[in-house]
Amino acid sequence: MGILSIHKNQVSRIALAAVLAASLGGCVTNKRAEITGSTGTPQRMTESDWRKQSEQLANQYREQPNDARVAIAYAQSLRQTGQRAQAAAVLQQASMRNSKNPEVLGAYGRALADVGQFNQALEVLSKAHTPDQPDWRVLNAQGAVHDQTGNHAEARRFYETALRIAPNEPVVLSNLGLSYALSKDLIRAEQVLRRADGPNAHPKIRQNLGLVLALQGKFEESERVTAGLISPEQQTQNLAYFREMMKEPGPKKKSAEPKKPIDLKKVAQAN
Repeated sequence: MGILSIHKNQVSRIALAAVLAASLGGCVTNKRAEITGSTGTPQRMTESDWRKQSEQLANQYREQPNDARVAIAYAQSLRQTGQRAQAAAVLQQASMRNSKNPEVLGAYGRALADVGQFNQALEVLSKAHTPDQPDWRVLNAQGAVHDQTGNHAEARRFYETALRIAPNEPVVLSNLGLSYALSKDLIRAEQVLRRADGPNAHPKIRQNLGLVLALQGKFEESERVTAGLISPEQQTQNLAYFREMMKEPGPKKKSAEPKKPIDLKKVAQAN
């Protein structure tokens, strides 16, 4: 979380390096996708590293197109070098060849969200875990997709369910904090992001905290938090973009905040 996405500008230019947890690390080319992210393992590789790895994995993928692990790794390297549409195409083929593989389905669902296919992403992600074996990473990804569509209250239900399985998981906390920020609850957003910002947290989580601090006018503290992580110019761009996101109307809701916990039988269909 992020891993925080949202895709209005997917067709134009989308990328917000400050935000989060779906694909932590690497090259960011999708702003909304990085704002509320889905899941992912923090990576500290440079773009050059990812490109070299992508070239190597492309050869392996050609030789072993049915190998799910190779397909997932290849798609990840494509995402990290900005080739999100190609990553989704690779995982689409992998999901056809490995239709019962939850890791493939989880990766494919996140890739669909990357390219703005939110309804399809939710459908695929619902098949990536089962009621008796829910996966907090998939729940986190499902929450991120709901944040991407402006359904922040529903998104938080998924994050909170994920946190019951993986308490204090920084990636989920980061997405949850940004979800509150998108709902203009900046005080609660800061509280949650401070919980996420532990000693071993990914730098993007600290960037998210800095973003929320700046949104509250706490600019000096924001600069201290993000020192060495992001340029002042990028911080200004992130603030402007995030403020625009906060203005966007969400879907119409009958009630303010659902109070019932998620029914995993509905969100995780056995495949």
